[in-house]
Amino acid sequence: MDISIVIPSYNEEESIKELHSWIVRVVKANNYSYEIIFIDDGSSDNTWKVINELAAVDINVKGIKFRRNYGKSAALQTGFEKVIGDVVITMDSDLQDSPDEIPELYRMIKDDNYDIVSGWKKKRYDPISKTIPTRLYNWTTRKMTGVRLHDMNCGLKAYKKAVVKSIEVYGEMHRYIPVIAKWAGFSKIGEKVVSHQKRKYGVTKFGMERFINGFLDLLSITFTSKFGKRPMHLFGLLGTLLFVIGFAIAFYLIFAKLFFLEYKMTERPLFYFGLLSMVIGSQLFIGGFIAEMISRNSSDRNVYQIEDVVGEQ
Repeated sequence: MDISIVIPSYNEEESIKELHSWIVRVVKANNYSYEIIFIDDGSSDNTWKVINELAAVDINVKGIKFRRNYGKSAALQTGFEKVIGDVVITMDSDLQDSPDEIPELYRMIKDDNYDIVSGWKKKRYDPISKTIPTRLYNWTTRKMTGVRLHDMNCGLKAYKKAVVKSIEVYGEMHRYIPVIAKWAGFSKIGEKVVSHQKRKYGVTKFGMERFINGFLDLLSITFTSKFGKRPMHLFGLLGTLLFVIGFAIAFYLIFAKLFFLEYKMTERPLFYFGLLSMVIGSQLFIGGFIAEMISRNSSDRNVYQIEDVVGEQ
């Protein structure tokens, strides 16, 4: 199969039929073999009913319904587990992503050999309450991860099937899929300027809590990707530095007490800073040691991404 299209949907009953017709028109014009996988993320409207109606008239439509709202990451992960197409394309169900972009996204994966192509909504029609946090988020992510994308959270993306089968998406991690893929070894990441449509139906699901959760997930993924298999390298280093600083402060105070007898060590605030530094340093070191032991005994401690093999195995 050429293309699998994964579409998370939450209370988008008005837009799904129109989106389906648009996708079908594009893929048939380009003679792609395809499947469309709708994931109903616990909608409270008639989204699931509409998906059933589409599946009844189009054998290429598949649907998955969650019992409750789990979030976009859960929807994408579930869709990724089901896809069979060589190229996997994700898009939002609100008609703000244009299916007319599909042929070029497909070409960039197949002909230009990109692992991921991310859409860039250079001209946006979102309210300022969404665009400003998005720009701040993209700038922070670029600085922290080194993945140079202008629009990390664009729902319109294309992937090699190997990418989506090799990564795990949870929490609010869907916005960091290019980062996850890069640290899994898929480093050829491209970007394409895509058109952004004004929302035609419903209301945006964006809220400030998603922005805050996304930043926390960025810290989480940065740590787990860099130190998940070697936590002692971070905790041990920080613990040792703090302990050495605290020990140096204690040594200085003892020296001063022996040669300058005009004060008590406990009367100086520096004494408590040194003591606190040694205590926290010891705790970080012990925490790193425990994390290292857990990591060494985890079931995936020796799970690594292998691109290819040759010869008799």
